[in-house]
Amino acid sequence: MTNLSNSVVAVILGGGAGSRLYPLTATRSKPAVPIAGKYRLVDIPISNCMNSNINRMFVLTQFNSASLNKHIKNTYHFSAFSTGFVDILAAEQTPDNSGWYQGTADAVRQSLRHISTLDFDYVLILSGDQLYQMNFAQMLDSHKANQSDISIATIPVNEHDATEFGILKTDEKNRISSFIEKPNKDVLKEWASDTGAEMLQQKKPYLASMGIYIFNKNILKELLLQKHPDATDFGKEIIPSSIENYRVNSYQYNGYWTDIGNIASFYEANLELTSDLPNFNLFDNSNTIYTRARMLPPGKISGTTLEKTLIAEGSIINASRLDQCVVGIRSRIGHGTTINSCYIMGNDYYETLDQIAANKAANLPLMGIGERCFIKNAIIDKNCRIGNDVRINGGTHLENIDNDMLTVKEGIIVVKKGAVIPNGFVI
Repeated sequence: MTNLSNSVVAVILGGGAGSRLYPLTATRSKPAVPIAGKYRLVDIPISNCMNSNINRMFVLTQFNSASLNKHIKNTYHFSAFSTGFVDILAAEQTPDNSGWYQGTADAVRQSLRHISTLDFDYVLILSGDQLYQMNFAQMLDSHKANQSDISIATIPVNEHDATEFGILKTDEKNRISSFIEKPNKDVLKEWASDTGAEMLQQKKPYLASMGIYIFNKNILKELLLQKHPDATDFGKEIIPSSIENYRVNSYQYNGYWTDIGNIASFYEANLELTSDLPNFNLFDNSNTIYTRARMLPPGKISGTTLEKTLIAEGSIINASRLDQCVVGIRSRIGHGTTINSCYIMGNDYYETLDQIAANKAANLPLMGIGERCFIKNAIIDKNCRIGNDVRINGGTHLENIDNDMLTVKEGIIVVKKGAVIPNGFVI
């Protein structure tokens, strides 16, 4: 298998404003959103690169980037004897460009001046907000074997999902012959492909672009700087216009992959991790998920019935029952509380004994979740203060709302970062 350490540079796109993930993106970018209780979304593509022996990475940031920048700075340090790095390239004004990144292609174009100082043959372009485990060395081997100019990672999808993606058609040599962005159902039948016996049996006959690309270095420069200097997006402009004139191939991936595009998909992806055999394997020796190493004590659990629940380090749990929950770092849950189908992100710090005494005197709920609460179908963002006897019961019976404390989307209640929920509150 190809050694990628010296031939590939990875570019991880920090994403736009992330409005569909609001309110989780109110104060942070999508790649900085906490996932699985102790990681950030950006840890996924970075870890995939490191597990594929790609150790030169640029992360392109723009919106709400402070927490993402801080996380990367505090997390990814390579040896002084290594050429590896994870560098942040924030949108910047220059004498010849005074604007922000206008899209995925424009972001890479504006960053070429920094990327091009390195010696490499291929550019791997990744999204910062997807959940998957992929060996990019296998994708590059396919790229080389097909003598491709551009390779696009694709995944078989069903009819329902196909309308949300760019759909590709390929020939018998996996060369892409046509592309359509988010096709309507009435034309979908024309876009079916031979995705293999197993995928066809699962009724997944459509090849969807995963937004993961390998470009030959010279081809990327030619497309962005000469052929399409005004194009802003890879999926909508660069890729469709390249199919006729360049050798663009599909690399079909049959593993687990999900695009964390909205609150529902984010919620489902996290709760799926609590399955007996989850599709995304956090316990895989060969696919370590890297993140910031925190010096936290073990979790402390007392009198709690746990069912299909992940608990991150540093948590103090006195609840009655947790069922299908992901509990983040430094979480605190009080006596008599029942929580079902929830993602609790945890806290950034512990309150001191003096702070606890002062908050009790001021009748302010302590950081964490109080006593005798019932919480179901919810996401609790970081540093929330939920009082005693609170009832938060999400479900399709609720209308979509948004206020200072919480947001309801598709029946999922999101308690906002740092929100204070008073004793006895009910929704």
